[in-house]
Order: sequence, then C-alpha cells, then structure tokens
Amino acid sequence: MDIEKLTINTIRTLSMDAVQQANSGHPGAPMGLAPAAYVLWHNHLCHNPNNPEWFNRDRFILSNGHASMLLYSLLHLAGYESMTLEEIKNFRQWKSLTPGHPEAELTPGVETTTGPLGQGFANAVGMALAEAHLNQRYDGVVDHHTYVFCSDGDLMEGISHEAASLAGHLGLGKLIYLYDDNEITIDGRTDISFTEDVKGRFEAYGWQVLYVDDENDLEAIDDAINAGKAEADKPTIICLRTTIGYGSPNKADSSAAHGAPLGEEEIKKTKERLEWPYDEPFYVPDEVREHFTEPAVEQGESLEATWQNRLDGYAQSNPDAHAELTRRIDGELPEDWDADLPDFEPSDDGMATRKASGAVIESIYAQLPELIGGSADLAGSNKTLKPEFGVIDSGDYAGQNVHFGVREHAMAAMANGMCLHGGVRGFSATFLVFSDYMRPSMRLAALMQQPSLYVFTHDSVGLGEDGPTHQPIEHLMSLRAMPNFRVLRPADANEVRDCWKSAIEHTEGPSALVLTRQGVPTIDHSELDGFGDASKGAYVLADNSDGEPPEAAILATGSEVEIALDAWRQLTDDGVAARVVSMPCWEIFEEQDEDYRKNVLPSSTTARVSIEAGATHGWRQFIGDEGVAIGIDRFGASAPYQEIYENLGLTSERVVREVLELLNG
Repeated sequence: MDIEKLTINTIRTLSMDAVQQANSGHPGAPMGLAPAAYVLWHNHLCHNPNNPEWFNRDRFILSNGHASMLLYSLLHLAGYESMTLEEIKNFRQWKSLTPGHPEAELTPGVETTTGPLGQGFANAVGMALAEAHLNQRYDGVVDHHTYVFCSDGDLMEGISHEAASLAGHLGLGKLIYLYDDNEITIDGRTDISFTEDVKGRFEAYGWQVLYVDDENDLEAIDDAINAGKAEADKPTIICLRTTIGYGSPNKADSSAAHGAPLGEEEIKKTKERLEWPYDEPFYVPDEVREHFTEPAVEQGESLEATWQNRLDGYAQSNPDAHAELTRRIDGELPEDWDADLPDFEPSDDGMATRKASGAVIESIYAQLPELIGGSADLAGSNKTLKPEFGVIDSGDYAGQNVHFGVREHAMAAMANGMCLHGGVRGFSATFLVFSDYMRPSMRLAALMQQPSLYVFTHDSVGLGEDGPTHQPIEHLMSLRAMPNFRVLRPADANEVRDCWKSAIEHTEGPSALVLTRQGVPTIDHSELDGFGDASKGAYVLADNSDGEPPEAAILATGSEVEIALDAWRQLTDDGVAARVVSMPCWEIFEEQDEDYRKNVLPSSTTARVSIEAGATHGWRQFIGDEGVAIGIDRFGASAPYQEIYENLGLTSERVVREVLELLNG
C-alpha cells in the first residue's frame, strides 16, 4: 500500500475506532472526506502544530462539525501536542479534548465551534473578511487562506445562503470551500428534499465553482485547491463527490453510515476492504508519522519563523503600523483609549440612547481601528454607520464599516468569525426584535467566550406605531437566560457611554447594547444622593433615606428609569424613604462582591418594585417573593408610544401605588 493511501486509511480507521469505542458519533463523513483532508492538510495548509495560535496560519473550519473525528484525527496526525492518542480514545467522554462536536474554546487547533449546521460556513466569511482587512491595512503582512469543509446540511441552512451571497459580493478570494457532496442525509438520500442546482446557485453569488467527481483522485483535488488559491477575486467552492462511509461493505452510501457506530463486525469487514493490515484499534503506522507528522511540525516551525522575520522587517520599515498591528493581534487596548468618550450634559429633553450610542461609536472608531462591523440594512436607525472611517466593499477592505444587508444571522456569525480570527473586534446591529434571527450565532459566541458585540435599538414598545411585530417583549429575558452573555440596557446617554466602555473591556464573552428609539432625559446626578455607577451593573441612582436602608426600592432599566425617578420624587414628597436602583446589566451586578450588592439592595428592604418594558419573568431574583414586577407579559400594540405606556400600566403613578400598597399591606 502506498504511503498516501496508508495515511488516508489511518484517518479513516482512527475515526471508525473512536466512534465505535464511544458507541456514539458520526463515522461516515470522516471516511468519505479523508482523501480531501489529506490533500489539504499535507499539501496546502499553512499551520504550526507547535503553536496552534500562530497568527498568520491558514484557518481550517469543519462546518459539518458532526464529522469531528476527521478533525481530531488530523490534529493528532499533524502533531498537535494536546491531541494525544489517549484523547482520541476518549472521544465524547467527560473532560476530554474530543467532544462530540468541535469546541474552539476547549481544543487547541479548533478554529471555531461547529455542529449547528451553517455556522462554520458563515464564521469563515468573517475570518476571511478579517484577513482581507488586515492584509490591506498593514501592507500585506497578514496573508493567509481560509478553508472550509461543508456538507449538504450546511448548504440547506438559510445562514449559508446569506453568508455566501455576501462573500460573493465582497469578492473574498482567499476563501475556499470543499463541499462534501455525498448525496445522503439522516432521513435518506438528499433528493427527498434537496434538488437545487448548487453550481448555478454559487455562480449566481459570484463564486468560482469547481468539480471533482472522484473522492480518491488526489491529483484532481490538489488541482482544484490550487485553482481556488489562484482565483484572487472570487471565493471558491469545490463540489467533491464522496461516498459516505467509504469502504464499509454494508453501510457505505447510506444513512446507516451517518450518525451511528458501524459495529465491530462491520469495522472488521471495512478494514479488510481497505486492505488495512493492522488488527490493533487506534493504530498509527510509523511510516505515516514519518510522512505526515514530522513534515507538518518541521514545515510549521519554518513557516512561522519566515513570517516572524517578515513581521520584524515591518517593524523596521513601518514602526507605527507594526505597533498597532501587534497590539491588535495581542488583543490589547491602547492606553487611555477611553479618554475621549463623550460626556453628555444633563437635559430634560435628552436624546434617544441609540443616538448617544452613535456618538460613542464614533469616538471608539477613532481609537480602536479593530472595531469593525455594521448593521443589517438599518444603519440610519441603529446609528452605526461612520463613513469617515471607511466602508468595506469588494476589493476595498481597509475600512471599519460593513454593510451586511438584510442578513441578520450571517451578520452575527461573521462577527464571531472576525473575533475568532483575531486582530478584529466584530460587531453587528439591528432592531432588538430581530435578535431572534441571530440567536444561534449569539449562543455560540457565548459558548466560545468570544467578545462579539451587538447593538440592538428599538428596544421596547417605546418604538410605537410599528406595532407588535417589531416590539420586543420576551427578548431581554431570553438573552439574559443565556450563560456568559451580557445584556446592557442603559438609562441615558451617560450610561450608554459607561456600558460601551464595559462592553469593550469585556473580552471573555459577548455583550449586547440595548437601546431606545425614543428620547429619554439625560439625568442630572448632582442632587440624587446615589452611589456607584453603571460600571457595577447596578447602582443607587437616587436615594432619600439619609444613609439608612430605605423603606422601598424601585428597580428599573433603560427608558423606564425615567419613570422610576418620577415615582421616587412623588414618594419623596409623600415622606417615603425610597431609592431608585438603575440596573443596566444584571450579569455585571451579579459579579460584584456581596457587600456591594447588599448595599445597593439591603435585605431589610423588602418593599421592592421593578419596572421594565418587557417580560417580567426573571425579576423575582431581585425583588423577592413579596415584590411587584411591572412589565409587559403580552404582545404590544400599534400606537404612539406614550399611549402604549399609559394603557399597559408603565407609569410612575402605578409604581407609586404598588410601593404604597407594599408598605401599607
């Protein structure tokens, strides 16, 4: 058996054996894709197994993440130190580095967390955009390709349509996909639901489309990848006809090979058909390590050293640009980056928090060229477009503004891809109600601990006449329910500034800025006798209790803080010792020490009323069993927002009434 075939069959047998030992997993796709994986990783992929974080490496994304054993086999054979044979044997087990679907935050060498189909497909577009931006901005120093394996399922998912369309529009030529065209889905052959002209679809998007009809034709696969690398102005998709479960005498080319172990007897027969001469499970021949592992490690060290020399030369020729690039690569903020963030004068007229956010974004753009993103065709409403900082378009990638078009899901996934790539901080913007279209990508950002940023305007029934289709109700609470996800809903322009600062400085997970359409007063703190500030997540905005625990506490976020303050003034006039607690970010408040939290919300203050223009579910943790949550547990209505607030009971009069009833009850 020649060494190429032996290496390919090693990939196949490791995948089969791991799935069998776990009694769980997907053996079929790794078996069919093994030749393409071999060609890509052996002949083309620029990476350094001794330094998985080398910045100028090619990115490899396994979008069909159920085929995870393919990636784990490649990482092991390529010499990634953490991917030992023991980890392969512990596939899908507790605390292993080989979970059922690849997890970027867990396993060195995994570029993004995949499994929900289509996510990796769209993440890769964000990575390629990040590369193109850095390449142009820093004189070609950053220069690599992004490779993706994807499946029929990826192409069926709507997110792939959104992402492919934008990738073609932007002309991302260093983006190369290999499509595993095995014609099999879980339910049967693909033609039961998927008969579209894939070639025509991607040509219409502006892609280069190539074909390889034989999964074992290594030369044809190699030629196709080279053709993809030669096309500078279009992304490329290589449609590769494969056989799922290749080599299995009874399960190949059928759904039976997709998502279940082959079985001991079938594995034995498969290895016989593959002419595999070894009886021992998880066996890696020495000659395979000599052919695949040793060159990968040696070439990786050489590639990184060559690039480092290039980077050092850039430091000599352009020291300022080099310093900025390396700062961005390291994920560090410039000294005093926030010094010029705007201060807003108190005003009863005030402004919409979305407008204040626009002013803050402009200031941040000037200090952080790594902040790159934009809106899903709502830039004027979201206040995110700052054209003086450059607008990204086909062939022109050095700017900071992206027109995503009406593609919310791809937008969020691309922002994740930009953050995952590094050197870029991706952000996206739309109306809060459309976060529903983004949720899978937002969830993965939280899972991957990526600092993706989201700007959500039109945050409540306060948007008024557009009506219940556009008025978010459950959205704040559903986002707060997501682990490792920060929701920041500022009350006025200065809280917007403070919340943006918190979001920029938080790098261990995503943050969402939730902003009003309608104007809100810019609060004058000088006579409110509060303490703390928005950076703590919640703070005492107003207090009249002379240093003692108050009789009552009114808790509010966003535009309803104004209502809470009005109620507090009425209670003050009535002689009630009360305070207003502004709570722009629950998650940050919960991270504060117990003393601070008890100072803000003393346990002896049981008369608590919350007010927020959204679902009341969740407030109980702060107001207790005796408290009252004022909110909206129904859909909204189309009317001027003042009338909606009045009719739905979001008023200061109601807050006062509820507080007095609690105190007198």
